[in-house]
Amino acid sequence: MRRIVTWALSTITTLVLLMSYHTSTSSTASTVNASGLTPGSASKGTTPGSVPNSGGSAGTGNGTTGGSSNGSASSADGTTFAGAAVPTRFGNVQVQITVVDKQITAATVLQIPNRDRKDIQINNRAVPILNSATVKAQSADIDMVSGATVTSVAYIQSLQSAIDKANL
Repeated sequence: MRRIVTWALSTITTLVLLMSYHTSTSSTASTVNASGLTPGSASKGTTPGSVPNSGGSAGTGNGTTGGSSNGSASSADGTTFAGAAVPTRFGNVQVQITVVDKQITAATVLQIPNRDRKDIQINNRAVPILNSATVKAQSADIDMVSGATVTSVAYIQSLQSAIDKANL
């Protein structure tokens, strides 16, 4: 009888301790903004939270960049083409390219998953790699980033859509 009481009390105690453990659901990590930069690391001509050469409003999530209905807009630095927003289980991924003289001069993200700290951590690392690989390869034939497979696949699909719009 004593064993049963001891077992029951230890089981109840363990359950109470497990149920009272609070995991953190708030995110204090920096977020990936539309340009793929973390706040405070904006490049020349941008402010944190802005999209370089977007030709439209950043972060609207509607897939348009303003200007025309085919997802392209002109800026002083070139013409931008927004790819299709590709849905993933974590959120949409949408890429925009800037083209000057039939060359991709920049790639930025308009939409990227950022619902939790893990998404933010993965995308803070993966997006700059994907952006620079795009400019270097001048095509959607780029390597995926290890640990960011879902984002990489969606990025490449959206990138190919933008390249198709640019007729490259």
